[in-house]
Amino acid sequence: MARICDELGLKPGTVHSWKRRDKWDDTSPLDRVELSIEARLIELLAKDGKEGKDYKEIDLLGRQMERMSRVRKHDKTGKEGDLNPKVDNRNKGPKKTATRNDYSEAQQDRLVQAFMEELFPYQKQWYRAGHVQRVRNLLKSRQIGATWYFAREGLVDALETGRNQIFLSASKAQAHVFKGYIKQFAAEKADIELQGDPIVLPNGATLYFLGTNSRTAQSYHGNLYMDEYFWIPKFREFRKVASGMAMHKHWRLTYFSTPSAKSHEAYPFWTGELFNENRPKDQQAVFGVEHDDLMDGRLCEDGQWRQIVTVLDAVAGGCDLFDLDQLRLDYSPDEFANLLMCQFIDDGQSVFPLAELQRCMVDSWVVWEDFKPFALRPLGWREVWVGYDPSHTGDSAAMVVVAPPLAPGGKFRILDRVQFKGMDFEEQANRIRKVTECYNVTYIGIDTTGIGTGVYQLVTKFFPGARSFQYSPEVKVRLVLKAKDVISKGRMEFDAGWTDVAASFMAIKKTTTASGRQFTFEAGRSVTTSHADLAWATMHALSNEPLEGGTPINSSIMEFS
Repeated sequence: MARICDELGLKPGTVHSWKRRDKWDDTSPLDRVELSIEARLIELLAKDGKEGKDYKEIDLLGRQMERMSRVRKHDKTGKEGDLNPKVDNRNKGPKKTATRNDYSEAQQDRLVQAFMEELFPYQKQWYRAGHVQRVRNLLKSRQIGATWYFAREGLVDALETGRNQIFLSASKAQAHVFKGYIKQFAAEKADIELQGDPIVLPNGATLYFLGTNSRTAQSYHGNLYMDEYFWIPKFREFRKVASGMAMHKHWRLTYFSTPSAKSHEAYPFWTGELFNENRPKDQQAVFGVEHDDLMDGRLCEDGQWRQIVTVLDAVAGGCDLFDLDQLRLDYSPDEFANLLMCQFIDDGQSVFPLAELQRCMVDSWVVWEDFKPFALRPLGWREVWVGYDPSHTGDSAAMVVVAPPLAPGGKFRILDRVQFKGMDFEEQANRIRKVTECYNVTYIGIDTTGIGTGVYQLVTKFFPGARSFQYSPEVKVRLVLKAKDVISKGRMEFDAGWTDVAASFMAIKKTTTASGRQFTFEAGRSVTTSHADLAWATMHALSNEPLEGGTPINSSIMEFS
Protein backbone atom coordinates (compact mmCIF):
# COMPACT_ATOMS: atom_id res chain seq x y z
CA MET A 1 0.00 0.00 0.00
CA ALA A 2 2.90 2.34 0.83
CA ARG A 3 4.42 1.80 -2.60
CA ILE A 4 1.10 2.72 -4.28
CA CYS A 5 0.90 5.90 -2.22
CA ASP A 6 4.46 6.86 -3.21
CA GLU A 7 3.82 6.13 -6.90
CA LEU A 8 0.57 8.13 -7.06
CA GLY A 9 1.54 10.85 -4.54
CA LEU A 10 -1.54 10.20 -2.39
CA LYS A 11 -2.18 9.99 1.33
CA PRO A 12 -2.35 6.44 2.80
CA GLY A 13 -5.95 7.00 3.94
CA THR A 14 -7.14 7.56 0.39
CA VAL A 15 -5.61 4.36 -0.92
CA HIS A 16 -6.89 2.33 2.03
CA SER A 17 -10.41 3.63 1.39
CA TRP A 18 -10.15 2.40 -2.20
CA LYS A 19 -9.07 -0.99 -0.94
CA ARG A 20 -12.05 -1.31 1.41
CA ARG A 21 -14.60 0.04 -1.08
CA ASP A 22 -13.48 -2.08 -4.08
CA LYS A 23 -12.72 -5.18 -1.95
CA TRP A 24 -9.20 -5.65 -3.22
CA ASP A 25 -8.61 -8.57 -0.88
CA ASP A 26 -11.53 -10.46 -2.43
CA THR A 27 -9.93 -10.49 -5.88
CA SER A 28 -9.00 -14.06 -6.87
CA PRO A 29 -5.74 -15.01 -8.62
CA LEU A 30 -7.76 -15.72 -11.76
CA ASP A 31 -9.22 -12.18 -11.67
CA ARG A 32 -5.77 -10.68 -11.28
CA VAL A 33 -4.45 -12.66 -14.24
CA GLU A 34 -7.41 -11.63 -16.40
CA LEU A 35 -6.95 -7.96 -15.46
CA SER A 36 -3.28 -8.14 -16.31
CA ILE A 37 -4.03 -9.78 -19.67
CA GLU A 38 -6.71 -7.18 -20.40
CA ALA A 39 -4.43 -4.28 -19.56
CA ARG A 40 -1.57 -5.57 -21.67
CA LEU A 41 -3.89 -6.44 -24.59
CA ILE A 42 -5.43 -2.94 -24.58
CA GLU A 43 -1.95 -1.42 -24.51
CA LEU A 44 -0.86 -3.45 -27.55
CA LEU A 45 -4.05 -2.76 -29.51
CA ALA A 46 -3.62 1.00 -28.99
CA LYS A 47 0.02 0.97 -30.04
CA ASP A 48 0.90 2.71 -33.31
CA GLY A 49 3.37 1.08 -35.69
CA LYS A 50 3.00 -2.47 -34.42
CA GLU A 51 5.83 -4.94 -35.06
CA GLY A 52 5.73 -8.64 -35.72
CA LYS A 53 6.35 -9.52 -32.11
CA ASP A 54 3.38 -7.34 -31.09
CA TYR A 55 1.00 -9.32 -33.31
CA LYS A 56 2.35 -12.58 -31.89
CA GLU A 57 1.76 -11.33 -28.32
CA ILE A 58 -1.77 -10.16 -29.22
CA ASP A 59 -2.51 -13.64 -30.53
CA LEU A 60 -1.05 -15.22 -27.39
CA LEU A 61 -3.08 -12.98 -25.06
CA GLY A 62 -6.27 -13.70 -26.98
CA ARG A 63 -5.75 -17.44 -26.59
CA GLN A 64 -5.05 -16.94 -22.86
CA MET A 65 -8.33 -15.10 -22.43
CA GLU A 66 -10.09 -18.02 -24.10
CA ARG A 67 -8.34 -20.37 -21.70
CA MET A 68 -9.39 -18.28 -18.68
CA SER A 69 -13.02 -18.55 -19.85
CA ARG A 70 -12.74 -22.37 -19.85
CA VAL A 71 -11.27 -22.28 -16.34
CA ARG A 72 -14.18 -20.18 -15.07
CA LYS A 73 -16.68 -22.57 -16.68
CA HIS A 74 -14.90 -25.53 -15.09
CA ASP A 75 -15.14 -23.82 -11.66
CA LYS A 76 -18.92 -23.79 -12.03
CA THR A 77 -19.52 -27.26 -13.51
CA GLY A 78 -16.51 -29.31 -12.41
CA LYS A 79 -16.53 -31.08 -15.84
CA GLU A 80 -13.15 -31.99 -17.26
CA GLY A 81 -14.49 -31.44 -20.78
CA ASP A 82 -14.82 -27.73 -20.03
CA LEU A 83 -11.05 -27.53 -19.63
CA ASN A 84 -10.19 -29.84 -22.55
CA PRO A 85 -12.68 -29.92 -25.48
CA LYS A 86 -10.93 -33.02 -26.87
CA VAL A 87 -12.40 -35.04 -24.01
CA ASP A 88 -15.94 -34.27 -25.17
CA ASN A 89 -14.99 -35.02 -28.78
CA ARG A 90 -13.70 -38.44 -27.79
CA ASN A 91 -16.90 -39.18 -25.93
CA LYS A 92 -19.10 -38.25 -28.89
CA GLY A 93 -18.24 -41.48 -30.74
CA PRO A 94 -17.07 -41.83 -34.33
CA LYS A 95 -16.20 -38.58 -36.06
CA LYS A 96 -18.70 -37.54 -38.69
CA THR A 97 -17.04 -37.75 -42.10
CA ALA A 98 -17.41 -35.09 -44.75
CA THR A 99 -19.76 -35.72 -47.66
CA ARG A 100 -17.96 -37.55 -50.45
CA ASN A 101 -17.31 -35.54 -53.62
CA ASP A 102 -18.63 -32.44 -51.86
CA TYR A 103 -18.27 -29.01 -53.45
CA SER A 104 -19.37 -25.46 -52.73
CA GLU A 105 -21.46 -23.15 -54.87
CA ALA A 106 -18.35 -21.11 -55.60
CA GLN A 107 -16.48 -24.20 -56.82
CA GLN A 108 -19.37 -25.11 -59.10
CA ASP A 109 -19.35 -21.60 -60.57
CA ARG A 110 -15.61 -21.87 -61.23
CA LEU A 111 -16.10 -25.14 -63.12
CA VAL A 112 -18.93 -23.76 -65.24
CA GLN A 113 -16.93 -20.64 -66.06
CA ALA A 114 -13.80 -22.62 -66.96
CA PHE A 115 -15.86 -24.97 -69.12
CA MET A 116 -17.29 -22.16 -71.22
CA GLU A 117 -14.06 -20.17 -71.47
CA GLU A 118 -11.93 -22.99 -72.93
CA LEU A 119 -14.16 -24.12 -75.81
CA PHE A 120 -13.37 -23.84 -79.50
CA PRO A 121 -16.18 -22.42 -81.68
CA TYR A 122 -17.21 -25.84 -83.02
CA GLN A 123 -17.46 -27.16 -79.45
CA LYS A 124 -19.71 -24.24 -78.56
CA GLN A 125 -21.88 -25.35 -81.47
CA TRP A 126 -22.15 -28.81 -79.88
CA TYR A 127 -23.10 -27.13 -76.60
CA ARG A 128 -25.85 -25.05 -78.20
CA ALA A 129 -27.20 -28.06 -80.10
CA GLY A 130 -27.36 -30.06 -76.87
CA HIS A 131 -29.76 -27.52 -75.38
CA VAL A 132 -32.09 -27.63 -78.38
CA GLN A 133 -31.86 -31.16 -79.79
CA ARG A 134 -32.28 -34.36 -77.78
CA VAL A 135 -30.19 -36.55 -80.11
CA ARG A 136 -26.78 -35.49 -81.45
CA ASN A 137 -24.79 -37.61 -83.90
CA LEU A 138 -21.23 -36.52 -84.76
CA LEU A 139 -18.77 -37.91 -87.29
CA LYS A 140 -15.41 -36.43 -86.35
CA SER A 141 -11.70 -36.27 -87.00
CA ARG A 142 -9.37 -37.72 -84.42
CA GLN A 143 -7.84 -35.56 -81.71
CA ILE A 144 -10.20 -32.58 -82.03
CA GLY A 145 -11.26 -32.79 -78.36
CA ALA A 146 -14.62 -34.56 -78.57
CA THR A 147 -14.10 -36.95 -75.64
CA TRP A 148 -12.50 -34.10 -73.67
CA TYR A 149 -15.46 -31.83 -74.38
CA PHE A 150 -18.27 -34.30 -73.67
CA ALA A 151 -16.61 -35.38 -70.39
CA ARG A 152 -16.70 -31.77 -69.22
CA GLU A 153 -20.19 -31.16 -70.58
CA GLY A 154 -21.48 -34.20 -68.70
CA LEU A 155 -19.94 -33.09 -65.41
CA VAL A 156 -21.26 -29.53 -65.70
CA ASP A 157 -24.74 -30.80 -66.57
CA ALA A 158 -24.66 -33.14 -63.56
CA LEU A 159 -23.66 -30.26 -61.27
CA GLU A 160 -26.31 -27.88 -62.59
CA THR A 161 -29.27 -30.23 -63.08
CA GLY A 162 -28.60 -33.29 -60.92
CA ARG A 163 -29.13 -35.55 -63.95
CA ASN A 164 -27.27 -38.84 -64.29
CA GLN A 165 -24.60 -39.14 -67.00
CA ILE A 166 -23.75 -42.46 -68.70
CA PHE A 167 -20.49 -42.69 -70.64
CA LEU A 168 -20.33 -45.72 -72.95
CA SER A 169 -17.44 -46.86 -75.07
CA ALA A 170 -16.22 -49.97 -76.85
CA SER A 171 -14.45 -51.06 -73.64
CA LYS A 172 -14.45 -50.10 -69.98
CA ALA A 173 -10.81 -49.01 -70.28
CA GLN A 174 -11.77 -46.58 -73.05
CA ALA A 175 -14.80 -45.35 -71.07
CA HIS A 176 -12.48 -44.49 -68.20
CA VAL A 177 -10.82 -41.91 -70.43
CA PHE A 178 -13.96 -39.87 -69.71
CA LYS A 179 -13.41 -40.39 -66.02
CA GLY A 180 -9.80 -39.23 -66.23
CA TYR A 181 -10.82 -36.02 -68.01
CA ILE A 182 -13.57 -35.37 -65.46
CA LYS A 183 -11.36 -35.87 -62.40
CA GLN A 184 -8.58 -33.75 -63.90
CA PHE A 185 -11.01 -30.94 -64.79
CA ALA A 186 -12.56 -30.85 -61.30
CA ALA A 187 -9.17 -30.92 -59.56
CA GLU A 188 -7.43 -28.31 -61.71
CA LYS A 189 -10.23 -25.77 -62.01
CA ALA A 190 -12.02 -26.03 -58.66
CA ASP A 191 -9.80 -28.12 -56.36
CA ILE A 192 -12.49 -30.85 -56.11
CA GLU A 193 -11.30 -34.42 -55.64
CA LEU A 194 -13.87 -36.72 -57.25
CA GLN A 195 -13.79 -40.37 -56.21
CA GLY A 196 -15.67 -43.59 -56.80
CA ASP A 197 -16.81 -45.71 -59.72
CA PRO A 198 -19.46 -44.63 -60.44
CA ILE A 199 -18.95 -41.05 -59.25
CA VAL A 200 -21.88 -40.01 -57.05
CA LEU A 201 -22.36 -36.28 -56.44
CA PRO A 202 -24.05 -34.84 -53.32
CA ASN A 203 -26.94 -33.52 -55.42
CA GLY A 204 -27.85 -37.10 -56.38
CA ALA A 205 -26.36 -37.16 -59.88
CA THR A 206 -24.38 -40.31 -60.75
CA LEU A 207 -21.72 -40.57 -63.45
CA TYR A 208 -21.41 -44.11 -64.89
CA PHE A 209 -18.49 -45.36 -67.01
CA LEU A 210 -19.39 -48.51 -68.93
CA GLY A 211 -18.09 -50.75 -71.68
CA THR A 212 -20.13 -52.78 -74.11
CA ASN A 213 -20.10 -55.66 -71.64
CA SER A 214 -22.82 -53.81 -69.71
CA ARG A 215 -25.53 -54.90 -72.14
CA THR A 216 -27.78 -56.17 -69.36
CA ALA A 217 -27.63 -52.92 -67.39
CA GLN A 218 -31.30 -52.09 -67.98
CA SER A 219 -31.64 -50.16 -64.72
CA TYR A 220 -29.28 -47.33 -65.72
CA HIS A 221 -30.91 -44.09 -66.83
CA GLY A 222 -29.54 -40.67 -67.66
CA ASN A 223 -27.92 -38.60 -70.39
CA LEU A 224 -26.10 -41.01 -72.69
CA TYR A 225 -22.73 -40.46 -74.38
CA MET A 226 -21.69 -43.23 -76.77
CA ASP A 227 -18.05 -42.91 -77.82
CA GLU A 228 -16.50 -44.44 -80.99
CA TYR A 229 -19.73 -46.21 -81.83
CA PHE A 230 -18.49 -47.04 -85.35
CA TRP A 231 -16.11 -49.53 -83.74
CA ILE A 232 -18.54 -51.26 -81.36
CA PRO A 233 -19.28 -54.89 -82.32
CA LYS A 234 -22.94 -55.83 -82.87
CA PHE A 235 -23.93 -52.18 -82.81
CA ARG A 236 -27.63 -52.66 -83.56
CA GLU A 237 -28.12 -55.00 -80.65
CA PHE A 238 -26.14 -52.79 -78.31
CA ARG A 239 -27.90 -49.59 -79.41
CA LYS A 240 -31.31 -51.01 -78.49
CA VAL A 241 -30.16 -51.57 -74.92
CA ALA A 242 -28.15 -48.36 -74.66
CA SER A 243 -30.79 -46.04 -76.12
CA GLY A 244 -33.28 -47.46 -73.63
CA MET A 245 -31.25 -45.84 -70.87
CA ALA A 246 -32.20 -42.41 -72.28
CA MET A 247 -35.69 -43.18 -73.53
CA HIS A 248 -37.46 -40.50 -71.50
CA LYS A 249 -37.76 -37.14 -73.22
CA HIS A 250 -35.73 -35.25 -70.60
CA TRP A 251 -32.63 -37.37 -71.26
CA ARG A 252 -30.11 -36.47 -73.96
CA LEU A 253 -28.40 -38.93 -76.36
CA THR A 254 -25.04 -38.17 -77.95
CA TYR A 255 -23.35 -40.45 -80.48
CA PHE A 256 -19.88 -39.54 -81.73
CA SER A 257 -17.14 -41.47 -83.49
CA THR A 258 -14.38 -41.53 -86.03
CA PRO A 259 -15.37 -43.50 -89.16
CA SER A 260 -14.49 -47.18 -89.51
CA ALA A 261 -15.76 -49.14 -92.53
CA LYS A 262 -18.92 -48.99 -94.57
CA SER A 263 -19.53 -52.62 -93.68
CA HIS A 264 -20.03 -51.76 -90.01
CA GLU A 265 -23.55 -52.11 -88.57
CA ALA A 266 -23.53 -48.45 -87.53
CA TYR A 267 -23.13 -47.17 -91.10
CA PRO A 268 -26.88 -47.51 -91.98
CA PHE A 269 -27.66 -45.78 -88.67
CA TRP A 270 -25.49 -42.83 -89.73
CA THR A 271 -26.79 -42.61 -93.31
CA GLY A 272 -30.47 -42.95 -92.37
CA GLU A 273 -30.91 -46.31 -94.08
CA LEU A 274 -31.84 -47.83 -90.73
CA PHE A 275 -34.58 -45.23 -90.32
CA ASN A 276 -36.05 -46.09 -93.73
CA GLU A 277 -35.79 -49.82 -93.14
CA ASN A 278 -39.20 -51.53 -93.06
CA ARG A 279 -41.02 -48.22 -93.61
CA PRO A 280 -43.46 -47.73 -96.49
CA LYS A 281 -41.97 -45.82 -99.40
CA ASP A 282 -44.19 -42.81 -98.78
CA GLN A 283 -42.81 -42.57 -95.22
CA GLN A 284 -39.13 -42.91 -96.14
CA ALA A 285 -36.87 -39.84 -95.95
CA VAL A 286 -34.03 -38.67 -98.14
CA PHE A 287 -30.92 -38.01 -96.07
CA GLY A 288 -27.98 -35.82 -97.05
CA VAL A 289 -25.02 -37.02 -95.02
CA GLU A 290 -22.10 -35.73 -97.08
CA HIS A 291 -19.66 -33.22 -95.65
CA ASP A 292 -21.21 -30.28 -97.54
CA ASP A 293 -24.59 -31.17 -96.06
CA LEU A 294 -23.48 -31.49 -92.47
CA MET A 295 -20.38 -29.34 -91.95
CA ASP A 296 -22.48 -26.69 -90.14
CA GLY A 297 -24.71 -29.23 -88.39
CA ARG A 298 -28.28 -30.03 -89.43
CA LEU A 299 -31.44 -31.43 -87.87
CA CYS A 300 -32.20 -34.45 -90.04
CA GLU A 301 -35.46 -36.14 -90.93
CA ASP A 302 -35.13 -38.80 -88.23
CA GLY A 303 -34.88 -36.22 -85.44
CA GLN A 304 -31.11 -36.47 -85.07
CA TRP A 305 -28.84 -33.44 -85.22
CA ARG A 306 -25.90 -34.56 -87.36
CA GLN A 307 -22.57 -32.90 -88.01
CA ILE A 308 -19.27 -33.78 -89.69
CA VAL A 309 -16.15 -32.11 -88.27
CA THR A 310 -12.93 -32.78 -90.18
CA VAL A 311 -9.49 -31.64 -89.09
CA LEU A 312 -9.76 -28.79 -91.61
CA ASP A 313 -13.07 -27.74 -90.05
CA ALA A 314 -11.47 -27.80 -86.61
CA VAL A 315 -8.57 -25.63 -87.75
CA ALA A 316 -10.96 -23.22 -89.47
CA GLY A 317 -12.99 -23.19 -86.24
CA GLY A 318 -10.09 -21.85 -84.20
CA CYS A 319 -8.28 -25.04 -83.14
CA ASP A 320 -4.55 -24.25 -83.26
CA LEU A 321 -3.30 -27.66 -82.13
CA PHE A 322 -2.51 -29.10 -85.58
CA ASP A 323 0.32 -28.76 -88.07
CA LEU A 324 -1.48 -29.80 -91.23
CA ASP A 325 1.66 -29.94 -93.38
CA GLN A 326 3.33 -32.33 -90.94
CA LEU A 327 0.19 -34.47 -90.68
CA ARG A 328 0.17 -34.93 -94.45
CA LEU A 329 3.76 -36.18 -94.19
CA ASP A 330 3.03 -38.45 -91.24
CA TYR A 331 0.07 -40.21 -92.86
CA SER A 332 -0.59 -41.67 -96.28
CA PRO A 333 -3.42 -40.12 -98.32
CA ASP A 334 -5.79 -42.99 -97.43
CA GLU A 335 -4.98 -42.77 -93.75
CA PHE A 336 -5.27 -38.98 -93.74
CA ALA A 337 -8.69 -39.26 -95.37
CA ASN A 338 -9.90 -41.84 -92.84
CA LEU A 339 -8.42 -40.52 -89.60
CA LEU A 340 -8.69 -36.79 -90.19
CA MET A 341 -11.15 -36.16 -93.04
CA CYS A 342 -13.97 -38.46 -91.85
CA GLN A 343 -13.86 -40.78 -94.87
CA PHE A 344 -15.05 -44.35 -94.37
CA ILE A 345 -12.78 -47.24 -95.26
CA ASP A 346 -13.87 -49.60 -98.00
CA ASP A 347 -12.57 -52.80 -96.43
CA GLY A 348 -13.62 -54.90 -99.40
CA GLN A 349 -10.00 -54.77 -100.61
CA SER A 350 -8.50 -55.20 -97.15
CA VAL A 351 -6.74 -58.42 -96.20
CA PHE A 352 -8.22 -58.00 -92.72
CA PRO A 353 -11.86 -56.87 -93.00
CA LEU A 354 -13.54 -55.21 -90.06
CA ALA A 355 -15.89 -58.16 -89.49
CA GLU A 356 -12.91 -60.41 -88.71
CA LEU A 357 -11.21 -57.83 -86.51
CA GLN A 358 -14.34 -57.23 -84.45
CA ARG A 359 -14.17 -60.84 -83.27
CA CYS A 360 -10.82 -59.92 -81.74
CA MET A 361 -12.04 -56.80 -79.91
CA VAL A 362 -12.82 -57.48 -76.24
CA ASP A 363 -13.38 -55.52 -73.03
CA SER A 364 -9.95 -56.30 -71.63
CA TRP A 365 -10.63 -55.01 -68.10
CA VAL A 366 -13.49 -57.48 -67.83
CA VAL A 367 -12.27 -60.49 -69.84
CA TRP A 368 -8.56 -60.63 -68.90
CA GLU A 369 -8.72 -61.46 -65.22
CA ASP A 370 -4.97 -62.19 -64.93
CA PHE A 371 -3.90 -58.87 -66.47
CA LYS A 372 -3.42 -55.89 -64.11
CA PRO A 373 -2.51 -52.92 -66.34
CA PHE A 374 -1.53 -50.61 -63.46
CA ALA A 375 0.61 -53.10 -61.55
CA LEU A 376 4.42 -53.04 -61.56
CA ARG A 377 4.32 -56.37 -63.40
CA PRO A 378 0.98 -56.36 -65.24
CA LEU A 379 1.14 -60.04 -66.23
CA GLY A 380 3.32 -61.32 -63.41
CA TRP A 381 5.99 -63.71 -64.71
CA ARG A 382 4.03 -64.97 -67.72
CA GLU A 383 6.07 -64.70 -70.90
CA VAL A 384 5.34 -62.06 -73.52
CA TRP A 385 6.59 -61.38 -77.05
CA VAL A 386 7.46 -57.90 -78.34
CA GLY A 387 7.14 -56.66 -81.92
CA TYR A 388 8.71 -53.43 -83.17
CA ASP A 389 8.19 -51.65 -86.50
CA PRO A 390 10.12 -48.49 -87.46
CA SER A 391 9.07 -45.67 -89.73
CA HIS A 392 10.73 -45.25 -93.10
CA THR A 393 11.40 -41.61 -92.19
CA GLY A 394 12.08 -41.95 -88.49
CA ASP A 395 8.99 -39.88 -87.58
CA SER A 396 6.72 -42.75 -86.58
CA ALA A 397 7.30 -46.22 -85.18
CA ALA A 398 5.28 -48.74 -83.19
CA MET A 399 5.80 -51.40 -80.55
CA VAL A 400 3.35 -53.99 -79.25
CA VAL A 401 3.47 -56.38 -76.29
CA VAL A 402 1.76 -59.70 -77.02
CA ALA A 403 0.96 -62.49 -74.56
CA PRO A 404 1.27 -65.83 -76.41
CA PRO A 405 -1.24 -68.64 -75.75
CA LEU A 406 -0.59 -71.03 -72.89
CA ALA A 407 -1.64 -74.02 -74.99
CA PRO A 408 -1.34 -74.81 -78.72
CA GLY A 409 -4.19 -73.20 -80.61
CA GLY A 410 -4.92 -70.72 -77.81
CA LYS A 411 -5.36 -66.96 -78.12
CA PHE A 412 -2.78 -64.22 -78.46
CA ARG A 413 -3.48 -61.04 -76.50
CA ILE A 414 -2.13 -57.58 -77.34
CA LEU A 415 -1.48 -56.21 -73.86
CA ASP A 416 0.08 -52.88 -74.76
CA ARG A 417 0.95 -50.77 -77.78
CA VAL A 418 3.15 -47.70 -78.09
CA GLN A 419 3.70 -45.37 -81.02
CA PHE A 420 6.83 -43.24 -81.22
CA LYS A 421 6.93 -39.80 -82.78
CA GLY A 422 10.26 -38.08 -83.40
CA MET A 423 12.33 -40.23 -80.99
CA ASP A 424 15.92 -41.13 -81.84
CA PHE A 425 17.32 -44.69 -81.83
CA GLU A 426 18.53 -44.60 -78.24
CA GLU A 427 15.22 -43.32 -76.85
CA GLN A 428 13.29 -46.01 -78.70
CA ALA A 429 15.68 -48.72 -77.52
CA ASN A 430 15.33 -47.46 -73.94
CA ARG A 431 11.56 -47.64 -74.29
CA ILE A 432 11.87 -51.28 -75.34
CA ARG A 433 14.21 -51.87 -72.39
CA LYS A 434 11.52 -50.58 -70.00
CA VAL A 435 9.16 -53.24 -71.35
CA THR A 436 11.69 -55.94 -70.48
CA GLU A 437 11.80 -54.59 -66.93
CA CYS A 438 8.06 -54.95 -66.25
CA TYR A 439 7.32 -58.00 -68.43
CA ASN A 440 8.97 -61.40 -68.78
CA VAL A 441 10.02 -60.84 -72.41
CA THR A 442 11.23 -64.01 -74.16
CA TYR A 443 11.17 -62.79 -77.77
CA ILE A 444 11.63 -59.49 -79.62
CA GLY A 445 11.07 -59.11 -83.39
CA ILE A 446 12.35 -55.95 -85.15
CA ASP A 447 12.13 -54.82 -88.78
CA THR A 448 15.68 -53.90 -89.82
CA THR A 449 14.98 -53.17 -93.48
CA GLY A 450 15.67 -49.46 -93.05
CA ILE A 451 16.42 -47.32 -90.03
CA GLY A 452 15.30 -50.10 -87.68
CA THR A 453 18.87 -51.37 -87.88
CA GLY A 454 19.96 -48.71 -85.39
CA VAL A 455 17.35 -49.71 -82.85
CA TYR A 456 18.09 -53.40 -83.39
CA GLN A 457 21.81 -52.94 -82.67
CA LEU A 458 21.06 -51.16 -79.39
CA VAL A 459 18.42 -53.70 -78.34
CA THR A 460 20.75 -56.66 -78.90
CA LYS A 461 23.07 -55.22 -76.25
CA PHE A 462 20.54 -55.96 -73.50
CA PHE A 463 18.52 -58.65 -75.36
CA PRO A 464 20.94 -60.63 -77.55
CA GLY A 465 18.23 -62.97 -78.84
CA ALA A 466 16.27 -60.25 -80.68
CA ARG A 467 15.20 -61.34 -84.16
CA SER A 468 15.57 -59.10 -87.22
CA PHE A 469 13.35 -58.99 -90.30
CA GLN A 470 14.74 -57.96 -93.67
CA TYR A 471 11.63 -57.19 -95.70
CA SER A 472 11.10 -58.85 -99.05
CA PRO A 473 7.95 -60.02 -100.84
CA GLU A 474 8.45 -63.49 -99.38
CA VAL A 475 8.87 -62.17 -95.81
CA LYS A 476 5.79 -59.94 -96.10
CA VAL A 477 3.70 -62.81 -97.42
CA ARG A 478 4.80 -65.06 -94.57
CA LEU A 479 4.00 -62.38 -91.94
CA VAL A 480 0.58 -61.57 -93.37
CA LEU A 481 -0.43 -65.20 -93.88
CA LYS A 482 0.42 -65.99 -90.27
CA ALA A 483 -1.58 -63.01 -88.99
CA LYS A 484 -4.45 -63.88 -91.32
CA ASP A 485 -4.52 -67.42 -90.00
CA VAL A 486 -4.54 -66.22 -86.38
CA ILE A 487 -7.18 -63.52 -86.86
CA SER A 488 -9.53 -65.53 -89.10
CA LYS A 489 -9.60 -68.29 -86.48
CA GLY A 490 -10.40 -65.81 -83.70
CA ARG A 491 -7.08 -66.47 -81.98
CA MET A 492 -6.19 -62.84 -81.25
CA GLU A 493 -7.65 -60.38 -78.74
CA PHE A 494 -7.08 -56.69 -78.07
CA ASP A 495 -8.98 -54.01 -76.21
CA ALA A 496 -12.04 -52.86 -78.12
CA GLY A 497 -11.13 -49.24 -77.40
CA TRP A 498 -7.93 -49.55 -79.45
CA THR A 499 -9.48 -48.51 -82.74
CA ASP A 500 -6.01 -47.58 -84.04
CA VAL A 501 -5.02 -51.26 -83.99
CA ALA A 502 -8.08 -52.28 -86.00
CA ALA A 503 -7.58 -49.44 -88.48
CA SER A 504 -3.94 -50.41 -88.87
CA PHE A 505 -4.82 -53.98 -89.91
CA MET A 506 -7.63 -52.80 -92.19
CA ALA A 507 -5.16 -50.65 -94.13
CA ILE A 508 -3.19 -53.65 -95.39
CA LYS A 509 -4.09 -54.62 -98.95
CA LYS A 510 -2.90 -57.24 -101.40
CA THR A 511 -0.95 -55.97 -104.40
CA THR A 512 1.85 -56.99 -106.76
CA THR A 513 5.52 -56.10 -106.91
CA ALA A 514 6.81 -53.54 -109.40
CA SER A 515 7.68 -56.32 -111.85
CA GLY A 516 4.20 -57.78 -111.58
CA ARG A 517 5.64 -61.28 -111.11
CA GLN A 518 4.89 -61.65 -107.38
CA PHE A 519 2.11 -60.59 -105.14
CA THR A 520 2.86 -58.82 -101.86
CA PHE A 521 1.12 -56.67 -99.26
CA GLU A 522 1.36 -52.98 -98.56
CA ALA A 523 -0.31 -50.24 -96.54
CA GLY A 524 0.38 -47.03 -98.36
CA ARG A 525 4.06 -46.82 -97.40
CA SER A 526 6.27 -44.47 -99.39
CA VAL A 527 9.34 -42.34 -98.82
CA THR A 528 7.24 -39.64 -97.17
CA THR A 529 4.54 -41.62 -95.40
CA SER A 530 4.18 -44.48 -92.97
CA HIS A 531 1.14 -46.55 -92.20
CA ALA A 532 -0.05 -49.70 -90.40
CA ASP A 533 2.90 -49.62 -87.98
CA LEU A 534 0.87 -51.29 -85.25
CA ALA A 535 -0.22 -54.09 -87.58
CA TRP A 536 3.31 -54.84 -88.80
CA ALA A 537 4.67 -54.72 -85.23
CA THR A 538 1.98 -57.21 -84.18
CA MET A 539 2.89 -59.51 -87.07
CA HIS A 540 6.55 -59.43 -86.02
CA ALA A 541 5.47 -60.76 -82.62
CA LEU A 542 3.03 -63.34 -83.99
CA SER A 543 5.72 -64.76 -86.30
CA ASN A 544 7.44 -66.34 -83.31
CA GLU A 545 4.81 -69.08 -83.62
CA PRO A 546 5.31 -71.21 -86.75
CA LEU A 547 2.88 -70.72 -89.61
CA GLU A 548 1.34 -74.13 -88.96
CA GLY A 549 0.66 -73.21 -85.34
CA GLY A 550 1.94 -74.56 -82.06
CA THR A 551 1.98 -78.35 -82.49
CA PRO A 552 3.61 -80.49 -79.79
CA ILE A 553 6.63 -81.10 -82.10
CA ASN A 554 7.38 -77.53 -83.12
CA SER A 555 6.51 -76.29 -79.62
CA SER A 556 9.36 -78.40 -78.23
CA ILE A 557 11.65 -77.12 -81.00
CA MET A 558 10.76 -73.51 -80.16
CA GLU A 559 11.38 -74.17 -76.46
CA PHE A 560 14.77 -75.77 -77.23
CA SER A 561 15.83 -72.89 -79.50
